[in-house]
Amino acid sequence: MAPSSSVVSKIKVQLKLAISRLRMVQQKDTAIAKQQRRAMAQLLEQGKEESARIRVENIIRSDIDTELLEVLELYCELLLARTGLLEAKECDPGLEEAVKSIIYAAPRTDVKELQQTRQLLVEKYGKDFALQAIENSDGKVAERVVKKLKVEPPDPELVTLYLKEIARTYGVNWPRNERTASADGEDDSDEPTGGQAVRILEEPLTTQELSKATPPRDLGPKSPVSVAPPSPSTDNLSPKIRLPAPPELKPSAKMGGSKKQTSSIDAPSSSKDIDPGTKKNTVGGKIPDVDELAKRFAALKR
Repeated sequence: MAPSSSVVSKIKVQLKLAISRLRMVQQKDTAIAKQQRRAMAQLLEQGKEESARIRVENIIRSDIDTELLEVLELYCELLLARTGLLEAKECDPGLEEAVKSIIYAAPRTDVKELQQTRQLLVEKYGKDFALQAIENSDGKVAERVVKKLKVEPPDPELVTLYLKEIARTYGVNWPRNERTASADGEDDSDEPTGGQAVRILEEPLTTQELSKATPPRDLGPKSPVSVAPPSPSTDNLSPKIRLPAPPELKPSAKMGGSKKQTSSIDAPSSSKDIDPGTKKNTVGGKIPDVDELAKRFAALKR
């Protein structure tokens, strides 16, 4: 039997490979499921409901497998984060659920890296431990893993919900009987409308209410640049966007000296341009009355 340290190092490497492989398989299955959903929408649009009900079971089974791979990926990440506990001879209680779930579910998947990880875990903890995990005699395997590995036909309600969601996503009028019944129920009313819908108009707001109302935030032109907030991390649990403030411009010594020179140059020139007669008239800021204006007009005629 290989030493414990060498087995643990192999488990670390294999866990990393299994995590990356599980993510790739999930992305591939998600892309295939989108194509299958588009095909189901076409069948519903063509009125082939029975064929769509049979084929949608493949989509349901594919979604369950994808969810199972996601759970196993989380267990692999847990073991990778707690590799220090793998050094012990006996399985730690904090790792028992993850280890036994991987041993139980790995043979039922097509991920070779996960199956190799299972072999290393069996080599690490022994055949008796692996037998308990395979039979789930102590019930330590996660219940959601056991439930997702059960092979059974989906409920008819679940099939109908899947078809309704597919029809809503792709804009297909299905089920048509419910749509037409709801439309007929909306049209039936006791009061005649003359074939036209009557709108119930609200009373107009007064000027006082309009003055108190706050304008909407999205009023006016929007910026073409949008900044998404960063995702939370261990270093920053509640990230926020902080924009830099505009820099404060402080006048330098040269700018201050030039301003003083220009002000001293402009002052005498402005004083020269002003007529002394106008200074006397404008002092005090008094406005001449009608009699004074008449006297000035007579003096100008002379």
